[in-house]
Amino acid sequence: MKNPVPHILSTCLIVALQSSVLAAPEPGKAGKAGKTASPAGKAVAGAEKPAVSDPVAVVDGEEILVAEVDDALSQVLAQQGQSLGAVPAEQRVNFYRMLIEDLIVERLVKKRAVGTEVSKEQVDEVYRRATEGIPPDELKAQMKQVGQTEAKLRAQIQNNLQQREWMEKQVQGKDEVADAEAEAFYAGNLDKFKKPELVKASHILVSVTADATPETVLESEKKAKSLFERVKKGEDFAALAKEFSDDPGSKERGGDLDFFAKDQMVPEFAEAAFSLKKNEVSQPVRSQFGYHVIKATDRKPGGTATLAEAKPQLMAYLKRQKKQSAVEEVVRGLRAAAKVQINLPEPAPGVEAGQPAPR
Repeated sequence: MKNPVPHILSTCLIVALQSSVLAAPEPGKAGKAGKTASPAGKAVAGAEKPAVSDPVAVVDGEEILVAEVDDALSQVLAQQGQSLGAVPAEQRVNFYRMLIEDLIVERLVKKRAVGTEVSKEQVDEVYRRATEGIPPDELKAQMKQVGQTEAKLRAQIQNNLQQREWMEKQVQGKDEVADAEAEAFYAGNLDKFKKPELVKASHILVSVTADATPETVLESEKKAKSLFERVKKGEDFAALAKEFSDDPGSKERGGDLDFFAKDQMVPEFAEAAFSLKKNEVSQPVRSQFGYHVIKATDRKPGGTATLAEAKPQLMAYLKRQKKQSAVEEVVRGLRAAAKVQINLPEPAPGVEAGQPAPR
């Protein structure tokens, strides 16, 4: 089973700094857009817990209770579609220890961030993004299921924003990257800047469902062949795609799929598209989606990105690394100066305290 609790610096700080520290993708890798709207969860009723008692930790005289750790663990698991019961009992204490370290950091930062100015508009915007696309009744039901309320969620958002703003002030100016640093990284890591060959293509899809009868499959193939013949006779490919393609994502663009690498498409489609010369059209190609009539419209050769091409992403990556190091330094300082007592059993054999359990 995969480790359901990633070993991260601080749950609160990850949320608070996600728009800055964690935003830039690594050089040579495309970023992926996405969001999670997962209200805080409660511990799963009846799930087996390690033998621990309150308080599980004391931070500068402030207690951390078992219920708080259960709540934090359930939140992390809920974001990955798992429950507390999915964590083996012998590993539970180790995950508790990881999360307690996160909660300790959260308490230390929260105490220093009190009074940091955060506007109602900022809270409203984060709340809007977190709940965007969820119908009101469904949102209300989700919150009720996990014991959440709008007021409580807004308060959590405000706390997170305060901590982000406070931390931003502590690391301000510590993420600056000189041109020479970027040049040195580029020269020493050329393998990270390789570019695959790209093809730009359009297609007309005649869809075939997984449960289609042989007769239906044959009719779809005939339709695709007919469209291919019409293109070969000179009819406009884009116009035919707009009228007949079953791909809603591209039909309004005349079937245009823009540039893509070979591994971004299903194998049958990719092999056909990359075998075509510019402006050449393929015979119908069968994939799991149906029959495709493909037209190659442009190509870009592979190679290595120049420093000028790579520099914007590279600078963002190096800034992210410097900023994350600065955040870690601040956290280490807070942790070292704090008086902390952790009341947990020893970690399971073979699992170092504060580190992820084996997969």
